Parts: sequence; structure tokens; C-alpha cells
Amino acid sequence: MLVLAQVLSGAGLAAGITVGALLAQDMLDTTSLAGLPAALFTIGSAAAAAGVGRLSQRFGRRPGLAVGYAVGAAGSAGVVLAAVADSVPLLFAALFVYGAGTATNLQARYAGADLAAPAHRGRAVSTVLVATTLGGVLGPTLVSPSGRVAAAWGIPPLAGPFLLSGAAYLLAALVLGVLLRPDPLRLARELAARAAGVGSAAPDASTASTRAPAAGPGRGRSDGVALGAAVMVLTQLVMVAIMTMTPVHMTAHGHGVGAAGAVIAVHVAAMYLPSPLSGRIVDRYGRVPVAALSGFTLLAAGLLAATAPADSVVLLAVALALLGLGWNFGLVSGTAIVTDAVPLERRATTQGTVDVGIAAAGAGGGLASGAVVAATGYPALALVGGIVALAIVPIVAAGSRARRRAIAETG
Repeated sequence: MLVLAQVLSGAGLAAGITVGALLAQDMLDTTSLAGLPAALFTIGSAAAAAGVGRLSQRFGRRPGLAVGYAVGAAGSAGVVLAAVADSVPLLFAALFVYGAGTATNLQARYAGADLAAPAHRGRAVSTVLVATTLGGVLGPTLVSPSGRVAAAWGIPPLAGPFLLSGAAYLLAALVLGVLLRPDPLRLARELAARAAGVGSAAPDASTASTRAPAAGPGRGRSDGVALGAAVMVLTQLVMVAIMTMTPVHMTAHGHGVGAAGAVIAVHVAAMYLPSPLSGRIVDRYGRVPVAALSGFTLLAAGLLAATAPADSVVLLAVALALLGLGWNFGLVSGTAIVTDAVPLERRATTQGTVDVGIAAAGAGGGLASGAVVAATGYPALALVGGIVALAIVPIVAAGSRARRRAIAETG
């Protein structure tokens, strides 16, 4: 059921991100604010991540994820109404609400890991992520057809993909709300309680050490959360900044919306399709090496995007593929690090808090990207993004050493 919901939500997510900047550019008549939609829906994603995390912690993954997708569907409908009414304030508010779908799509990866053994968490996360690929690839390719449908209904063509997003998010909410049984987080708690000899489905803190053997006690856990969060925050910052402005860069140099959608489809495929491989690499070779690999991959993506000729769709597609792959390495390794470090009684809440930071980083990247491109151009944005991503390498090296020391000191 998680896989099916991810296919649907992937279509909703990818369709919206393909045209969000173009819709804002059209309605605001300026490029400098074209990154604002990404900033708004990632800010909304931050708020929703915290809410979905708390709701999941209290009631289980099923209601938490279903409500998140339903809110994302409402945001999609709001964007369509804003385009029809040519209302910028309504557009901004709707994009904020639309971000709930993005947050929920990411939170679903944690549900995949709830029942996984620590040695298999990378693969469990990757199974959920790879399911997003089909919808994520289909979504951008439906930009032009959905635009024609919207135009036939008297709706601005650039709002068409948000019709698709709304329908996809609503279907994902129905699938999870009705069919996700048993609830993975609630079942994980019950199994942990039985294994620890506790007769309650809501175990207390005294059993935490039996549920997070890979994290170590005490400060080692908080170090693990900080390390995993840092990896995912940096990868999200760089990915969103470069991804957001690529369609704007392409259309400014004569490419059509269809070509931009094809490049974004390649990018989204690279974000999710390698997940089974990256999950196995994380489980076999460790979280930290894969996290460092994400920094080098994102650097390569930034360098290629900065130097690719503006008329070369192929090179831009390769650059965006590397961008998606680097993000995937960072997300899978970072998620495994965080999940290892957090016991079940705090897991969903902590994961939601981490995703708030990830969403905030995406908001900053999206907001800054338009201003940077307007001031210096797309190549400068891509180059700076690649250099920022390289900071992941020393961060994970230092964090890994500190975490090992903390675990050793506390026995």
C-alpha cells in the first residue's frame, strides 16, 4: 500500500515542481521571484512535516500520512483557483498548503523502515522511495497534456499540472487511509513491547536500548540525529536550488515546457530509481561512506550544469540526473542514520522534526535560487550549489568520529 501511494504521490509531486516556477514567473512577470513557489511549498512542507510526525506518533502512520496527502490535494486545488482568478495572494497561500504533499511523500520513507531490522533499514527505505519513480517520471511528461485539458476547461495551461497533483494526492490519501493495515508504526511498537516483555503497546523509555542497537546510548544518539539531519539538509538545499531554476533557464533559452518537463522527469527518476542500489550499498558499506559520496556526486552535478551549453538538453538532463542521484545517496544514508539513532517511543516525532529542517533548507534554496539567477545567472547558481554540497564530506567525517567517541565514552 505504501508503494501504491508513493506512485500516486510521485506524480503529484513531480507535476507541481515542473511548472511551479513558470507559473509564478507568468503571474508575477519577473524572474527574480520565480523561486518563490519552491520556497513557499517547502515552508509549507516544513510545517506539515512537524504535524504529520506528531500525528503519526500519536495515532500511527496511517492517519498521519493520509491527512498529509489530503491537505496537499487541497493546496493543489487552491493553486488552480488562484491561476483562474489571477490572484497572487491566493497563489502564495495555496502553494504553502500544497507543501503538505511534499512533506508526506518524504515521511512515507520512515514508514517503510518501521518494521525493518537495523541491518536492512537502507533497503527498506529504498523500497518506498523507488516506488515514487513511476509517478515521478510520469508526472512531468503529463505537463503538456494536462495543460491542454486545463485550457479546454478555461483554466490557464500552467495550472493544469496542479489538477493532476490534486487528484494524485487525493487518491494516495484514500489508499493509505483505507488500505494501510496493519499500521507499521503501531505494529512495530507492539512487537518491541513483546520482545522486551512489556505488556503494553506503548513501551516506556526503559526499553529504548533494545530497539536501537545500532545507535548506542546517550549522546551517541543525539550525535546520530544531528549527523543524519545535516546530510539531508545540505543535499535538499542544493537539489532544490538547482532543480527549481532549471526549467526557467531552459525556457529563457528557447526550449519549450515539454523539454523542461522531460529534463525534470530524468531528474526525478534519478532521485528515486537508484534507491534499491543505494539502499543495499548503505546496508553493506555503511551510512557514512554513502553520505560522503552524495557530496561528490552533487559537486559533479553542479559543475556539469554550470558548464553545459544552454541549448544542450542532453547535458542538462545528465546534470539533473546527477543532481537527483546525489540527493538519493544523501537521503537514504541520512534517513538510516537518523532511524538508527532514535527509539520507537520518539521516532515519528523526531523524524518529523528532522524533516522540518530539510524542508526549511529546501525553502531557502528555492527562495535564493531566483535571486541568484537574476543577479548572476544559472551557471553561477549551479557552481555555488556544487561547492556547498562538497561540505558534506568533512561534516560526515567529523560527525562520524565524534559519534564513535561518544559511544565509546558511554560504554
